[in-house]
Amino acid sequence: MASQPQITASTCCYCGVGCGVLIEHDGERILGVSGDPEHPANHGKLCSKGSTLHLTGDLDARGLFPELRLGKGLARSRTDWDNALDHAANLFAETIREHGPDSVAFYISGQLLTEDYYAFNKLARALVGTNNLDSNSRLCMSSAVVGYKRSLGADAPPCNYEDIEQSDCVLIAGSNMAYAHPVLFRRLEEAKAKRPDMRVIVIDPRRTDTCELADLHLAILPGTDVALFHGILHILMWEGWIDRRFIDQHTDGFDALKTLVRDYSPAMVSELCGISVDDLQSCARMIGSAPSFLSLWCMGLNQSSAGSAKNSALINLHLATGQIGKPGAGPFSLTGQPNAMGGRETGSLANLLPGHRDAANASHRAQVAEYWGVDALPASTGLSAIELFEAVRVGKIKALWIACTNPAQSLPDQNKVHEALAACPFVVVQEAFFTTETCHYADLLLPAASWGEKEGSVTNSERRISHVRRAVPAPAEARPDWAITSDFARRLEKLLRPGLPSLFAFDSAQALFEEYKYLTANRDLDLSGLSYAILDNQGPQQWPFPVGASHGTPRLYRDGHFPTGNGRAQFQADPYRPAREKRDARFPLTLNTGRLRDQWHGMSRTGTAARLFGHAPEAVLSLHPDELRRQRLQAGDLVKVRSRRGSLIVPVQADDSVRSGQAYLPMHWGNRFLKGLGTNVLTLPDFDPLSKQPELKHAGVQVTKAELPWQLFALVEGNVQMRFEALRPLFEGFAYANLSLTGRERPALIISAASTVAPDAGLLAQIDLLLGVESGPVLAYDDPRRAVGKRVRIEDGRIVSIRLAGETAARDWLKSLWSEGQADADLRRWLLAPLSTPPGAAAGKTVGKTLCNCLNVSEDAVCSGIARGLDLDGLKQELKCGTSCGSCVAEIKRLLATQPIAAHA
Repeated sequence: MASQPQITASTCCYCGVGCGVLIEHDGERILGVSGDPEHPANHGKLCSKGSTLHLTGDLDARGLFPELRLGKGLARSRTDWDNALDHAANLFAETIREHGPDSVAFYISGQLLTEDYYAFNKLARALVGTNNLDSNSRLCMSSAVVGYKRSLGADAPPCNYEDIEQSDCVLIAGSNMAYAHPVLFRRLEEAKAKRPDMRVIVIDPRRTDTCELADLHLAILPGTDVALFHGILHILMWEGWIDRRFIDQHTDGFDALKTLVRDYSPAMVSELCGISVDDLQSCARMIGSAPSFLSLWCMGLNQSSAGSAKNSALINLHLATGQIGKPGAGPFSLTGQPNAMGGRETGSLANLLPGHRDAANASHRAQVAEYWGVDALPASTGLSAIELFEAVRVGKIKALWIACTNPAQSLPDQNKVHEALAACPFVVVQEAFFTTETCHYADLLLPAASWGEKEGSVTNSERRISHVRRAVPAPAEARPDWAITSDFARRLEKLLRPGLPSLFAFDSAQALFEEYKYLTANRDLDLSGLSYAILDNQGPQQWPFPVGASHGTPRLYRDGHFPTGNGRAQFQADPYRPAREKRDARFPLTLNTGRLRDQWHGMSRTGTAARLFGHAPEAVLSLHPDELRRQRLQAGDLVKVRSRRGSLIVPVQADDSVRSGQAYLPMHWGNRFLKGLGTNVLTLPDFDPLSKQPELKHAGVQVTKAELPWQLFALVEGNVQMRFEALRPLFEGFAYANLSLTGRERPALIISAASTVAPDAGLLAQIDLLLGVESGPVLAYDDPRRAVGKRVRIEDGRIVSIRLAGETAARDWLKSLWSEGQADADLRRWLLAPLSTPPGAAAGKTVGKTLCNCLNVSEDAVCSGIARGLDLDGLKQELKCGTSCGSCVAEIKRLLATQPIAAHA
């Protein structure tokens, strides 16, 4: 019997802000979640994703037992842990003996805990003998790693979150911080409200919600960041806004950079970047005249074939102005994943080793090998993510272990990724959710514990380590990642090094942490003085935290000394190089990708919470209104988006936040929710030569109207995950299909699909059966001549299931009736007549999107309030929108701006 509700302090599992959460549970089930007011990262605040954590992780989507496939083309069947891991160990051992250690590889995740990371590192390097260990952080932060190491000497973000509040000038580059790091953005909003003289600059090709806070928005052309930063430095030098004393005493390489940027005149940079000279000069003036200058950046800089150059060019601005190592100043990358920092610290990229060591450095390899008690670590170069999956595709990698990540959704050039996974002789997937696209290819599927179910530690963007505490046990036979990895490793070492003492005698996450931390001693990230007990008693701590320390280190480089060979920071003089993929007559648009407000990565977790689809229910391509007119498209039309690598069919919408000549598509959609392998079927695998981070933000595409006259719309409530799994395969034959969730109290599955002709009657009958509209209390009308049909199931006086086939003109009206929980007389008359459109008065009745997810306030309700004369404060007071996480406020302000007279009546 469940006990009384308890509270366990832990951390959020989404972005790199590292918010503290309080998990309410009864010892068996998670009941609720709230922000931890004692955690220094968020002080009790949570975003729309974090505040709904308790609603995610539907057991129907969870992996519960090990499953094994005994041959390609066969279905997996349930097995036990001993058989599963013995099978994996035997197969890996055979592969290593026959083809060598580099014939196997491990691809892991920034969502693992530090202890999980460390176990994988030791497994790959010390036991298997390969550097083929890479992380999805390669897609996220590897350019920032290179930028920090080249310019400052170590992969160490020097700032802390308080600097955001203390800065006089904040530059946000390539980050929609309002969506990607909303709790930090709230801190910035509050700081600017208290100090209106603070200047905020946003650099982004698209006008995002983050731009609502900006004093200056530079909508540069995609990929021109290096030219922009050089142009800013040109003006800073010309105007004398540089710190010559800091440059002379603490840096090297300025003369070479000065020679380079001399050619980046305002006129030249204005033309390259597509911005005005006045805006460029205003930006430089804000930076040059500010007592403190802070820069924040994320994927817009990192996910680029010039990502390392972009990072270093931005850091150059701080070194040239001496704006580093003091309050409110410095270069500050915003980490994408919850523990990408922990991965970098433990060496979980192919080119790294634990403790910020380099795999290519013989001395570093010797240090780690001696600590681990092995003869040597592998000297061969490990494969980064893009290289690794290409090696799988061409047959060089024979066995692949994937943990806590979904490359069949997240990597670029998805056609080749799926080809690689299908061809690999043995694929192990260690995953909490069996529903991911990658799990389809698993020959062995191992169920992992998820958020709230495991213990360990994470490091957030400001180098702050938090103790992640377990609240409830993992369901069924799911196990913590470190335990799965260590158990496999113990079995493998019996085959590869029989008779020797085990390298994996770990009985807890804490045991892994205690071994790992001493590998950081006397390194730039020294956390050898930390322990779970200190984190529990003193709260989360920032490294360095060496032995004997009483508190963490809030800010680095205060003395102007850098961890380079001579203690001086290094200016980097990289010229601007245009993006490799050019627009041309065949592919005239530049595609950008980014985040939605309420979704996370490939939606394996957020995709189980229906309310998180309320703001953006489907994948939609955004084009400027001029582009729609040029293409003779209407909002809502289905379009085929094609790149040099693949194509995708999605609806299109007009969006004047996107410049003409550009297109925008959210990154989250994969083949599970959107037929066609998702957004990344379009993106290109070109990568930065130094960081190996791929160019996910810049692809040439063409857009043409998709002529798909036969359409289907369906909605069914209840058992959404089970219905999802059963229905999704039936839509493979459709040219377009999008599945998502809707509702709050009554979650439902919603499906839109289209094709050139009607499917055969048998397929439609299968769909109807799974929708529950084949029999029972169902109202139906069919017109075989027009291939049109409509079915609605009504129980207890309300709609519970809908299927429209052939055409879908009444979809919004029916969805609104379902949402309201009614079935009126108009519905019955319409259903039994050959009408396609809803009856007259109801024709315009729709369900508007959810603007405020926290308080369930629709866009319609906000617009109604504005029409009645409510201003922002009035809307907050009456509707409560914007009073919780605040993510909807920017959108509300835009709605207010469209009706200024009514708003201030």
